[in-house]
Amino acid sequence: MEFKDYYQVLGVAKTATADEIKKAYRKLARKYHPDVSKETDAVARMAEINEANAVLSDPEKRQAYDALGQQPHRAGQDFRPPPNWDAGFEFSDGGGSAGGPDGDFSDFFEQIFGRHAQRTRRPHRDAQGASTWTDAPPSRGNDHHAKIELDLLDAYHGAERNLALRGARLDDAGHVVQEERSLQVKIPKGVREGQLIRLSGQGSPGLNGAPAGDLFLEVHFKPDARWRAIDRDVYQPVALAPWEAELGATIEVQTPSGTVEVTVPAHSRPPRKLRLKGRGIPAATPGDLYLELTVALPPAHTDAERAAYTALAQAFARFTPRAGVQP
Repeated sequence: MEFKDYYQVLGVAKTATADEIKKAYRKLARKYHPDVSKETDAVARMAEINEANAVLSDPEKRQAYDALGQQPHRAGQDFRPPPNWDAGFEFSDGGGSAGGPDGDFSDFFEQIFGRHAQRTRRPHRDAQGASTWTDAPPSRGNDHHAKIELDLLDAYHGAERNLALRGARLDDAGHVVQEERSLQVKIPKGVREGQLIRLSGQGSPGLNGAPAGDLFLEVHFKPDARWRAIDRDVYQPVALAPWEAELGATIEVQTPSGTVEVTVPAHSRPPRKLRLKGRGIPAATPGDLYLELTVALPPAHTDAERAAYTALAQAFARFTPRAGVQP
């Protein structure tokens, strides 16, 4: 995926005010809108201009984009965003649009903003014929969306978390100003990756006495070397000593639901998995826990340990670990 420099697309500085961005967009729209432009690449350029304007004219998206771009990136450079880079950023529905009149998004935009790219706007043409977007007549407040990171253990036991969410607005000079708010949120037992937690009335205020919108928190689990979740199933690596793997053993394993005693069959080799039914993420039909077996070799630091390895080599002198491997 190629990085898109939206400031470069509109030809504005990173310190540009909202008014400067609007003027730059209108100037480019007059030149490249397909209905009036004679440029051969007008359609593609207009889609790119609309997308850049959608991000930079929306304080929330612009703040998130600027945070992502704190490390220098060049337009066209191969780019992969860090996992859950946007956790804690709060986006409101209807906060911008992208692409052409059909709402096309680039891969970069979709990857960065995902479901936050939702729109509740309708297109119209300004005096120069450029497609812009206006808010549909509001009553109830807009819903908000934010991605949050939780520990997998929260899904097993439930929790209460104080979450700090970052939003943005324009000040009187047209500059983006960061806003933060904290919410005490009850995390229900059994939440899954990608699930939405709805907080009623925590979105934008309604107009003329109408109710406020809701806040939807999209759940993502923090990376954890101990385990990972796929839907309701959980996968956990478990290291075995060579003799446990080959001879079989009964071992204790610390799982997200507590300590369990597991019987390892003899001759167990990676990538074998042991399934513990019902020990995944809780639910009416809970997921399963899969123990992914690996073999850990003990180091030989002392004379006795080295002698043990020497004896092992002699006992298995006929064993050829590279048998069948051709150069």
